[in-house]
Amino acid sequence: MNTGEGVAHEMPVRSWLFLFSGYRLLVEATESAARVPLSSPGELRLGVTRLRPIGTIEGHPCLCGELPADCVAPDGMALRGLRSLHPLLTEPFFRMALRAVQIVEWDRTSLYCGRCGERTRAREGEMAKECPGCGVTWFPRTSPAVIVLVEREGKALLAHAGRFTEGLYSVLAGFVEPGESLEETVAREIQEEVGIRVTDIRYFGSQPWPFPDSFMIGFTARYESGEIRVDGTEITHADWFSPNELPTIPDPVSIARRLIDWFVAKHRQQ
Repeated sequence: MNTGEGVAHEMPVRSWLFLFSGYRLLVEATESAARVPLSSPGELRLGVTRLRPIGTIEGHPCLCGELPADCVAPDGMALRGLRSLHPLLTEPFFRMALRAVQIVEWDRTSLYCGRCGERTRAREGEMAKECPGCGVTWFPRTSPAVIVLVEREGKALLAHAGRFTEGLYSVLAGFVEPGESLEETVAREIQEEVGIRVTDIRYFGSQPWPFPDSFMIGFTARYESGEIRVDGTEITHADWFSPNELPTIPDPVSIARRLIDWFVAKHRQQ
């Protein structure tokens, strides 16, 4: 997968088309399979706006663009959420879809300059927009956030947030604040949300998470002191869970699930 950038003057005839209506991707679909369409944008006649080249897969260019909010998928196609497509698309296509949806969202929300209000325009040869009024350049935004699995005596700290579906538990996460290191964010978020202190903070891995523009940086940590006291705002309940008694946890698409699976696998080997 190549992720070359820029706005093309002439769009290729046949490209992988990553077209979104909101956060739903247009795919050629059956009940058990999905495929990103390989076509020219004009063939679909769906009112695509702001097409951008975002890379190549298997020798074909990839384009992303926005579909109308009331778009109706043509026969043989469907508009599906990215989470549901994770098991149906191969890794290069799913990763490109994550990239595409973030760029489409940024393109839609940066039509006007945040400094002076002038309408922005695409910068030639670069994934950026420039303001003809005040000259400022706007790049796609990425918001760093930490996500952490905390262990205590062979159990993992999992929490239910108010925005989750009923019964779903996950590891703790939060956005990095100005002036913070990632490790400081880990310690602050855990203390704010559940009232405990942690130690032995270690990097685990990372994942782009474009809902709308997060970049998740995963860590593990060990419990140090304190008792669980949820904040009651973001977190409504939290507890320690053993590997054999886990509640409902996130699906495999997320780094949250990777952290939990790592915890389970580690204790099964002991």
